[in-house]
Amino acid sequence: MLEQMSLFCLLALPLFYFFWRSMSENDSFAGGVWAILLGTTAALIQFFVGPLVDPGGFGLSRWMSGCIDIVTVPALAPILMYLVLIGLRIISGTADFANFALLWLIPGAAIKALGWSSLNDPVHLVLVPILWISIAVGISFFINLILNSRRWVIIPASLAILIIPFSAACSYWAFFSQMTLYGFLFLFTAAIPALISVIMAAVRSGDGA
Repeated sequence: MLEQMSLFCLLALPLFYFFWRSMSENDSFAGGVWAILLGTTAALIQFFVGPLVDPGGFGLSRWMSGCIDIVTVPALAPILMYLVLIGLRIISGTADFANFALLWLIPGAAIKALGWSSLNDPVHLVLVPILWISIAVGISFFINLILNSRRWVIIPASLAILIIPFSAACSYWAFFSQMTLYGFLFLFTAAIPALISVIMAAVRSGDGA
């Protein structure tokens, strides 16, 4: 079982990235090389620096650890950096937040798969990659919605962008604390926008075919 979970942690991000790329409307997107370089750099820095928050037991410190060191910040970092790179015009061309974030996260997932294999814990080896994908694709979905829709969409979409990473951190904390029902509820909340995005992309891809 440990080998399968470690393999999932190692391969979930790259496999989903290629799956997502296969449904993408754009043959190429701006910043692919930057995503690999910065993602690798961020993963190595986190590996050598170590956790910023002492996880403690099952209380607030564990939630903060999940938010800052494990789930939320690592998955939000590529989206925020992509906004910075676009804003500074360091990269130009067709922007694709989801592809950039997924590609950025692949080196981190590989390093985490090696480090977490000793834990033999499905929360880290299985749940965390799913939450990363949920944050990367779900938030990108709402960013595109804001950029391409009318003003009335901005407020609910912005709220959703805040809810997704919060729910992801809560899902990690709940599963780690063995509150399985709450873990699934928060996981569903974090993942449903990404699922909707995948379904819409699949429909568009099918229509294009």
